[in-house]
Amino acid sequence: MTLVPPPLSLYVHMPWCVRKCPYCDFNSHGVRGGTPDYASYVDVLLADLDADLRDFGAAVHGRRIETVFFGGGTPSLFSPELVGRFLDGARERLAFATDAEVTLETNPGTVEHGRFDGYLAAGVNRISFGVQSFDDDKLRRLGRIHSSNEAADAVLQAQDAGIGNINIDLMYALPEQTLDGALDDVDRAVALSPTHVSHYQLTLEPNTAFAANPPPLPDDDAAWAIQEACEARLAEAGYGQYEVSAYARPGRRCEHNLNYWRFGDYLGIGAGAHGKISDATGVRRRWKTRLPAAYLASAGQPARIGGDGLVAAADLPFEYMLNALRLIDGVPATDFAERTGLPAGSIAAARAACIERGWLVDDETLLKTTPLGQRFLNDVIEAFMA
Repeated sequence: MTLVPPPLSLYVHMPWCVRKCPYCDFNSHGVRGGTPDYASYVDVLLADLDADLRDFGAAVHGRRIETVFFGGGTPSLFSPELVGRFLDGARERLAFATDAEVTLETNPGTVEHGRFDGYLAAGVNRISFGVQSFDDDKLRRLGRIHSSNEAADAVLQAQDAGIGNINIDLMYALPEQTLDGALDDVDRAVALSPTHVSHYQLTLEPNTAFAANPPPLPDDDAAWAIQEACEARLAEAGYGQYEVSAYARPGRRCEHNLNYWRFGDYLGIGAGAHGKISDATGVRRRWKTRLPAAYLASAGQPARIGGDGLVAAADLPFEYMLNALRLIDGVPATDFAERTGLPAGSIAAARAACIERGWLVDDETLLKTTPLGQRFLNDVIEAFMA
């Protein structure tokens, strides 16, 4: 089976934040001892992009960028001028779709009044706010640097600046959170009329401050009750669930994340960024060195690469399902072969076992979980491990 080139996206990692949150296991680094040289970082990002384009050659040549995502860290620490400089440079090197979705992650505590029109002019057309909660006590316990009022004000400022596509990130099952408290967070988010809501459970990740000193969290049954109630509240407000933790107004799904979940390709630029590219040899993953200082010193040289290699054929079914089965509507069954290069028969036994357990729908044209499968999604995905 020959791989069919999927859509291509661009992920750009901005590694700095004002202060590391105790639950965060992302490659983010608190700003200490002065402001980093953000302008030099943009120069190195473009050198990194140049080097990846040379390395990947025909695998990316002639393909257009469908989406761009600035993640972090806190990308809004970078000025609109610097974000625009990177986007201008990327457009000089790659063809962009005319309607390319360009998302900037934003911490409500790091945005100065009046900057959103600058980001819009720079080419950003979607803002994702890391609000997490509208309860000031919960924000304090999560280590966030903004208040609930500052979060609401930031969303309104972005809307006033003309940005019509806005996501609000919310966490649930927070320390000592009640069902009423979680529903209040959803209600306050919905009142701001974002186009998209990401609603995901707080988990204790290894090597975080919370893992070392766990706060009192709701138990599994309470967390499930919160999830179900919040899903219903979001549905009532017109937000359709299309992925485990993603809800959107009609026509406002996050196209960048959809490309991940559909096992699309993406260039990963920046400290610690991961990428995935499909070519005639198979599915290749590459990631960059994590520490900002080491990444800056690499200046587009081979030292920027933290790891690189083809995904083993035996691991592809698990990697594919890890993404695709998160989608509530599933994916066409034919996509598995097109995106992995493997025959459909390579997953036939695991698929049949999941159907028998009631985890996957019994439809030969679809790969889709049942409601029971969504609840036990980790078990479903593990069924496809080598």
